[in-house]
Amino acid sequence: MNPTIAARGTAAALLACAACAAAAPLTFPDLPGVEPQTFDYACAGGATLHVSYWSTANGQSFALVPVNGKPLLFVDTIAGSGVRYLANRYVWWTKGPHADLYDTMAGPNAPPIVAGCVEQH
Repeated sequence: MNPTIAARGTAAALLACAACAAAAPLTFPDLPGVEPQTFDYACAGGATLHVSYWSTANGQSFALVPVNGKPLLFVDTIAGSGVRYLANRYVWWTKGPHADLYDTMAGPNAPPIVAGCVEQH
């Protein structure tokens, strides 16, 4: 199967499951052995985020990040440093235990909309 078509199928399945994330665990029947890792982040200004990550055997990674009170499914993309996840107009950028959430519609040099997030243990 064409890798692009397979990736689109996987992304479509993930997006379909993202809507039910609050009601039931997110599962990937076509990707055996994929279990989420979930972290809580404390962010500047008192915001807290509960984020789940999935890494697949084919090298893809996904993150379920709450944005404006709703879970969005992010897909990893190329990054010079850390892991950069993209969902629609939003970017969730992690570097070690640190992360920031950006709105790309705010411009290329805009500050994060949620900044200074640090993994809590």
